[in-house]
Amino acid sequence: MVLTSRGVSPQNAMLWSIITSLPQPLVAVPAFLCADAFSKFLPFCTGFAAGCMVWMVIAEVLPDAFKEASPSQVASAATISVASMEAFSTLFESFTHDYNSEDASGFFVSLLFGLGPLLGGGFLVASALTFRLQHALLMGVASGIAFVLGLWRPLQLLLSAKMGIIPLVTLLAFGAGLSHFTSSTILNITSRKKSRAGSLITPVTNFPTSMITLQSLLACGAVGFHALAEGLALGVAAPKAYGLGRHMVLPVSLHGLPRGTAVASCVFGATDSWHAALAAAALIGFVGPVSAIGSILAGIDYSGLDHVMMVACGGLLPSFWQVVKRAVKLERKKGSVGMVLGVACAVVCLTFTRLVCLHTPYCNSAPEAVR
Repeated sequence: MVLTSRGVSPQNAMLWSIITSLPQPLVAVPAFLCADAFSKFLPFCTGFAAGCMVWMVIAEVLPDAFKEASPSQVASAATISVASMEAFSTLFESFTHDYNSEDASGFFVSLLFGLGPLLGGGFLVASALTFRLQHALLMGVASGIAFVLGLWRPLQLLLSAKMGIIPLVTLLAFGAGLSHFTSSTILNITSRKKSRAGSLITPVTNFPTSMITLQSLLACGAVGFHALAEGLALGVAAPKAYGLGRHMVLPVSLHGLPRGTAVASCVFGATDSWHAALAAAALIGFVGPVSAIGSILAGIDYSGLDHVMMVACGGLLPSFWQVVKRAVKLERKKGSVGMVLGVACAVVCLTFTRLVCLHTPYCNSAPEAVR
């Protein structure tokens, strides 16, 4: 960063950063072989290095910074950098605290939890481009999948008598109300700003084009919250999974396929951009691993996760109700056919996941949310 601010080309700056990093691995090997001898010089070397860094910052970096920026900007940048370093330090300290092989396997398998949504999004984009599927059909597919995802886990809990119908309906209603309130607030604020700017209105839907995209993104956000809730449960189960957790990848991927398909279908139907659809599917696939890794770091257990999942399931219903209304308004027949196809796709994927869990040992360590 210092060299770049002085006008050095990016290639030379990267070369010098590599050169200045070489002494560390070169000294590490003899220091490891002669640990007792080097340990006597370690405090002196550490203090000398710290003094050099402090002097370089005070005598060189800060004066140049004050010449090119205001004191408030320099202070803000310094505060952000210190806070970032402290955050990374805290993160790695919590990661190394009570570190064991179960946590390692949980981290590795958590990175694979996003494979299913990515494959589902890729399959949808390939199908849409090959068969030239219409927007109404794609939005119907997304809505059908979302409705199945929103009702699948509540029905499991209800049929297994693990949650009463009153608390279940209450949590679903709370999630639906929260989703409706959030999306309505965002849409109203955006609509006011667009009306002041004199945005163009499309003749088909009587909505600004950006509003259609925004509604689709809000629906994808509801799917993302659903993936986050499921990722928490997966993160609890991943460290305890046998075989380094790799056996869980198959049922988790099957379970995540419809989620990626729904997101890609919703975005593709609203934007007509397969790049955006794939990016949305990849982003939703990334939510699960991040949530799982977060639950591993936090060391949470299963208590209360079903309640979070019910709120997330409730949030799917009003979000995609708006999507299916828009699909039917565009073209009733194709929107209805797309919804039937979406329901069938989700049911097939989730049923196959259930069959895998019933007839193979892959789900022995998986949470009930993906069975």
